[in-house]
Amino acid sequence: MPELPEVETTRRGLATIMPGHALQCFVVHEPRLRWPVPADLPQKINGQTVLACERRGKYLLIRYAHGTQIVHLGMSGSLRSVPLHAPLLKHDHAEWIFDHACFRLHDPRRFGAILWHDAADGPIESHLLLARLGIEPFDPGFTPQYLHARLRGKSQPIKQALLAGDIVVGAGNIYASEALFRARINPKTAAGRLSLARCAALVTAVQQTLAQALESGGSTLRDYVDATGQPGAYFTLHAAVYEKQGKPCPVCAAPIRRIVQGQRATYYCPQCQKR
Repeated sequence: MPELPEVETTRRGLATIMPGHALQCFVVHEPRLRWPVPADLPQKINGQTVLACERRGKYLLIRYAHGTQIVHLGMSGSLRSVPLHAPLLKHDHAEWIFDHACFRLHDPRRFGAILWHDAADGPIESHLLLARLGIEPFDPGFTPQYLHARLRGKSQPIKQALLAGDIVVGAGNIYASEALFRARINPKTAAGRLSLARCAALVTAVQQTLAQALESGGSTLRDYVDATGQPGAYFTLHAAVYEKQGKPCPVCAAPIRRIVQGQRATYYCPQCQKR
């Protein structure tokens, strides 16, 4: 699934091309995504100027004067630039056509979404999909004190607490495993048991892990491409523990272990990440 680094990489690509330009035509080829694309959405935005391309969690936000498109890439989707008048490919479900560029949502599994939030309905942050999201990982407010306070009293494993997304966004499955390894925290540790010092290590580890992923263009998907059609550098190839079951830990050489938590694979070093 495209995670925060992939979505942020896509946003950066969109932000260099879309803002300041009028959308000539928004075309929906397949409205049956995770939620139906609003039937009147083309009429709402055709001819309107894009003001900004932003992101909240894993949601892309394309802002207009009268509202915001909320775009999610689903499990394996991408939103990328294609040449004007390029042949439509299978699984190209929607396109944004400008006088100088064309973007298409390509989503083989149709788990993505294109929704609309009208400015008259209040701030975009109040939308049901965004209202309960945790803090952004590079927000100045994501501090050891914040994390420690939000984890207090939680008995669930720290890996699951990170994946929930209501405390901090962006620590998806791969990045959570890698951040916990960097912080030397066992993924099975009860979240509420982390001391302030260990929370400080985890905040730093989350930020470092995501920053490294952003440098490589994200790429938790081997066929991921960004908004300009460029492939990612495959962060997983540089991971310390993720998908490295049985291989030596890069720090102590102990075999990396794999467990399943909440139906998701977790990788860790039993020596470096003792409970």
